[in-house]
Amino acid sequence: MAQTSSNNGGTDEVLVEESGCVRTFILNRPKLLNALSFQMISRLTELFYASEEDPNVKMIILKGHGRAFCAGGDVSLFFQKPGNWKTGANFLLKQYTLNYVMATYSKTQVSILDGIVMGGGAGASIHGRFRVATEKSVFAMPETDLGHFPDVGASYFLSRLPGFFGEYAGLTGSRLDGAEMLACGLATHFVSSDKLPLLEQALIKVNTSDQDAISAIISRFSHIPKLKEESPHHKMKIINRCFSRRTIEEIISTLESKALDKKDDWISSTIQSLKKASPTSLKISLRSIREGRLQGVGSCLVREYRMACHVLKGEFSKDVHEGYRAIFIDRDKNPKWEPSRLELIRDDDVDRYFSKVDDEDWEDLKLPPRSNLSRYSIAKL
Repeated sequence: MAQTSSNNGGTDEVLVEESGCVRTFILNRPKLLNALSFQMISRLTELFYASEEDPNVKMIILKGHGRAFCAGGDVSLFFQKPGNWKTGANFLLKQYTLNYVMATYSKTQVSILDGIVMGGGAGASIHGRFRVATEKSVFAMPETDLGHFPDVGASYFLSRLPGFFGEYAGLTGSRLDGAEMLACGLATHFVSSDKLPLLEQALIKVNTSDQDAISAIISRFSHIPKLKEESPHHKMKIINRCFSRRTIEEIISTLESKALDKKDDWISSTIQSLKKASPTSLKISLRSIREGRLQGVGSCLVREYRMACHVLKGEFSKDVHEGYRAIFIDRDKNPKWEPSRLELIRDDDVDRYFSKVDDEDWEDLKLPPRSNLSRYSIAKL
């Protein structure tokens, strides 16, 4: 019988269930769509380390309570004012370290993505070995709409999606359903939500870390869902042609040329998504994903930490604070980006986001030494 442990009474933000060789960690802020707080990240890090050192633990199951797996990081404390940038940097340092621990974990992680998976929620799951999507799954990296960029290791996993689908998803913030997640590789399996209890019952009986055996168990409950007729996955030819371009300007220009050739609602909405996003975010996001293609997950996280600190510091652009205002404070959804146009952003303006932060108290992200790096020695998810 499963045992549930807690360390803060009934209001725990992470619940733990123990059953045989399996530990199930449940993100438990349902009213906030399980947005990751600093306390949640700290607790998950502690739990992952403890389970890795426990020879009795063979598998981790990670899931969310309510209608979300995890809608992202709870960044309300530090996106409001530029002066709080070091508070934000400390939050992200802890979060990126957890992402790296998950990416290099020596035991199998199965993430049940039955609901919203955005931003930090993707970082807490996509780096794990198995990602189970359902018909309720909704994935997005909507950071460019917020004046930020896809982080939490997204430059690693987005750059390894088929063709240039990662550039498309990262730059537009497009929402993908469970079938689309499976088709592009963000999910490893698709299981109907009504079968999840049976899947979990089967998994907690497992007494092995063998990934083939675990995959076979999940596959017993999974199937290949049909993609919607309007799915962007059907647009791979156009996506590869347009999003392979060297610059954001060229991507938009190629899409606009396609729009002249034929009327296509998907092309029109894609152009609209790009034009409403922060120009600075688009430029640094594209470069980040392109660099991620040639880097390991650790290098991606170290670089993203530099970028995020520059974004939070707001020396060149304060778009992340304006995006936060427009979406979460005033909710007018009408951010005033500055610089307001792509052509106002020079290459050396982009370069500064990839440089070390000029602050005597600042240091690069120092990732913990890990022994299980084999899964990331190949350029595949």
